[in-house]
Amino acid sequence: MAAVGEDDAAWERAIDAATKAASAATSGPKTLTLDGAVKSSTGRLPSPALFERFAASLEELSVAGARLSSLEGMPRLPALRRLSLPDNRLSGAAALAAVAGACGATLRHLDLGNNRFAEVEELEPLAKLGVEALDLEQCPVSKVKGYREKVFALIPSLKYLDGADAEGNERLETDDEDYVEEDDEEGEEGEDGEGEEGEDGEGEEGEEDDGEEGDEEDEEVGEGDDDDEEEDEEGDEEAEDEEDEADDDELDADADDKENIESKAGSSLPNKRKRDNDDDTNGDN
Repeated sequence: MAAVGEDDAAWERAIDAATKAASAATSGPKTLTLDGAVKSSTGRLPSPALFERFAASLEELSVAGARLSSLEGMPRLPALRRLSLPDNRLSGAAALAAVAGACGATLRHLDLGNNRFAEVEELEPLAKLGVEALDLEQCPVSKVKGYREKVFALIPSLKYLDGADAEGNERLETDDEDYVEEDDEEGEEGEDGEGEEGEDGEGEEGEEDDGEEGDEEDEEVGEGDDDDEEEDEEGDEEAEDEEDEADDDELDADADDKENIESKAGSSLPNKRKRDNDDDTNGDN
């Protein structure tokens, strides 16, 4: 019992250190990495009580190189999608039955590399789960004849075994984070939908405003053209009036000249008669 208490104290310190950055989050951390943090003297995971405060939110758990030999008492982790337990001493169907009971409904990625699983039958508890990627590299079972074909046949949901699909094609790095990307895409779609609606609405309103302003400008230009035409017409009329006045002035001037000529002619006749009379008088004398 003393060893269990010592292990739990060490696990508690490791968990506190690993979750310190996320301690302010009300929903708890989504990722917990305890690789090499504790070398368990009992071969067991931390007490379930140490996971209670963030068990509901935890999506990734990694406990590598902790000398684990059993997963008995594994805490319930209803949101866990990735479980990494490489470089331990795990073996047997009981360990995987504990995994199925703790997070089988959501688990998609399981890393058991460099453990002690030796027979394909030990993997039976995984058959009904939705595991898509399983790593058993450096486990004795990976040397069993027909190992890959047997494991793919046992676990229908499996897409990748030891980093490759059933045809031997290597897994892409992006495939390893599919579930994270899907969650991010869903969030982005919601934001983009709202953003697009807002942008479209603003765009349509802006186009309508631009159209209305353009129409108003066109109307103003049209009115300006009408005003110019009216001014041109008025100018033409004024020019015509001025021409008429000029013609009248010319006629008046001609009439005045004629009168002057006639008056001059009239005034010169008496003078001529006078000179004639004077000549006649001189002749008589």
